Amino acid sequence: MNNLCADIGYKSINHYGEQLCGDHVDVVEQDENSTVIVLADGLGSGVKASILSTLTSKIISTMMAQGLSLEECVSTIAATLPICSVRGVAYSTFTIIHIINNSVAELIQYDNPHIILLRDGKNYDYPKSELNIGGKKVYKSQIPLCENDIFVAMSDGCPHAGIGLAFNFGWKREDIIDFLEPLTLNDFTAKTLATILVDECNKLYGEKPGDDATACVVRIRKRSPVNLLFGPPSNRDDCDRMMSLFFSKEGKHIICGGTTSSIAAKYLGKPIKPSLSFEASDVPPIAEIEGVDLVTEGVITVNKVVEYAKDYLTDNESYTHWGYKRDGASLICRLLFEEATDINFFVGRAINPAHQNPDLPINFNIKMNLVEELSGCLKQMGKRIKVSYF
Repeated sequence: MNNLCADIGYKSINHYGEQLCGDHVDVVEQDENSTVIVLADGLGSGVKASILSTLTSKIISTMMAQGLSLEECVSTIAATLPICSVRGVAYSTFTIIHIINNSVAELIQYDNPHIILLRDGKNYDYPKSELNIGGKKVYKSQIPLCENDIFVAMSDGCPHAGIGLAFNFGWKREDIIDFLEPLTLNDFTAKTLATILVDECNKLYGEKPGDDATACVVRIRKRSPVNLLFGPPSNRDDCDRMMSLFFSKEGKHIICGGTTSSIAAKYLGKPIKPSLSFEASDVPPIAEIEGVDLVTEGVITVNKVVEYAKDYLTDNESYTHWGYKRDGASLICRLLFEEATDINFFVGRAINPAHQNPDLPINFNIKMNLVEELSGCLKQMGKRIKVSYF
């Protein structure tokens, strides 16, 4: 069993003036190490296109995850999609990336721009075999995975960007490859790469996209565990047990909360060194304990991380804040969103007497809710989450 996993991220922009996107991405986990990713592009734009692409991606991803053949998927789509009353056809293109046991990628492509594979920072020309399924010309590839492989699937809105504005014939595949290759030198997440690519398309369209444009990026990387300790245990006698379990886990260690960090410092026999630099006005300063990767304040900092996590899953506009700043919340975000693949939460159920003031908007449930919200967001990012309460 290899130690690889797939980091998956995507971003879409709508056709100018449309409320709904005509492209749709669906991700279904087949099992712990296998995933089906489908990007579908419905004919036209707006509501009709949205219905066609959503149906196509849902049908294919669900059927393939259940182990049904491609032929059955395609025939089901042909029989299911509603026929457009204007054009008289039911039509949606699709791109499938099927990650099998985190060791092989099966690519299936029908009428979308071909997937770009970046390996060792350069475009990799992978073999394709042509199939004819129900009168449709479909390309299929089987590619053994390597660490740091980056697969970029797109709808036709990406190569059509800038037609008649920045370019005569749109943003050609070679130009997109030239744009992406330097970006692979940074350890950007799949979501960030997809965001950078689609934002560039939007610029080329002059902020008025002439088509829905979607990029879906799959980045193959090694598993990286991160452990987060938040709050002291409800029973003081459990402190040592909680600390020994926390510090026995491999990977990086984050501690959130003043009392919690005092308990950890005592357990490790090391002093807490508070930082005197105030990086952000709305996030309390961080501290240092030898043997711990990051020490921050508790509820206020974690609440900020939850805000950033929700944004990351939608427009990812806050990336410019947490991507570079040095405050506690931003540092946690970089560790959890970018570095971690497996996250272990160790959550203490102790009630903080400072939070029992009825004038304060913080209560015990807030801490539990924050953990639930954050772990839910991280699951949507494709992370493996385990929460232990003490």
